[in-house]
Amino acid sequence: MTTFSTTTALPLTSGTWTSDPSHTTVGFVVRHLGLSKVRGRFETAAAQLVVGDDLPSSSVSAQVQMGTVRTGNADRDAHLASSDFFNADVNPTMTFVSTNIAGAGEEYTLTGDLTINGITKQVELDVEFFGTSVFPMDQSTRAGFSASGAISRKDFGIEFNVPLGGDKVMISDKVTIELDVQLIAP
Repeated sequence: MTTFSTTTALPLTSGTWTSDPSHTTVGFVVRHLGLSKVRGRFETAAAQLVVGDDLPSSSVSAQVQMGTVRTGNADRDAHLASSDFFNADVNPTMTFVSTNIAGAGEEYTLTGDLTINGITKQVELDVEFFGTSVFPMDQSTRAGFSASGAISRKDFGIEFNVPLGGDKVMISDKVTIELDVQLIAP
């Protein structure tokens, strides 16, 4: 059951808003060798925002196809889809279901259950609302959001690593989630 900590309404038309795949990015950032950041994204993702009369009657859900991971390196992408990381053959979909939406205006906090590798953990995302606009190509109303947060790979059973000596490892446990989402009005 979704619970909410404020009764502020979202500044959007009620109904189910759906993500536009051409204008939505589900990305991540992880530190490599402690020296640089590797960025990746998933090519296939879908999200829905159900806007109710207030936050308690609003919710967010998303589905991401894990086998569509892209980092700019085909060998690394194949390794990420393997059982060392995402195990995309056994658990092909990452899901998110909101449990709490709080905030107002342009800033929100979205809390929900994230499932990766069949393991579900609660995560919190900081959300920025960019407003709405009419898309001139089809006259549909669009809303734009960005969201970010951090998770531990180990919390989701993703423990592959290479020791580098001392307490250093090749891949950090912390993964930053970066989302840019454009939603289409109902």
